Amino acid sequence: MPKRKPVPPRPTETELRLLKVLWQHGPSTVRSVWTHLGADVGYTTVLKLLQIMRDKGLVTRDEDEASHVYTAALSEAETQTELVGGFIDRVFGGSASRLIMHALGSKPVSPEELKAIRELLEKADPGPK
Repeated sequence: MPKRKPVPPRPTETELRLLKVLWQHGPSTVRSVWTHLGADVGYTTVLKLLQIMRDKGLVTRDEDEASHVYTAALSEAETQTELVGGFIDRVFGGSASRLIMHALGSKPVSPEELKAIRELLEKADPGPK
């Protein structure tokens, strides 16, 4: 039986904010992440969170520079896939269709979004040939 890739821990809301900075700006120092977050988070809080995130495997740290540089361990798309997969399992009993039906029924969908959804459905099931 093939070994399953270990599932990374789910980031908290605050950790996701830091990851978004790293995804948008690439590898960054603590000061750079702190600057991009704005004034509502303290520098030492960002430092501590990045250290915790490193311990959890959410980020890696390059210690070769004078200022440590942090990088997201997974890409934004990989993280989204992990989070959505876990959400579907926990909330919708593993049924992606239940998630989609609930999502489409709970909020208005723009024509652009509907077009993109239709295109995804066509790719998933092009129908008879």
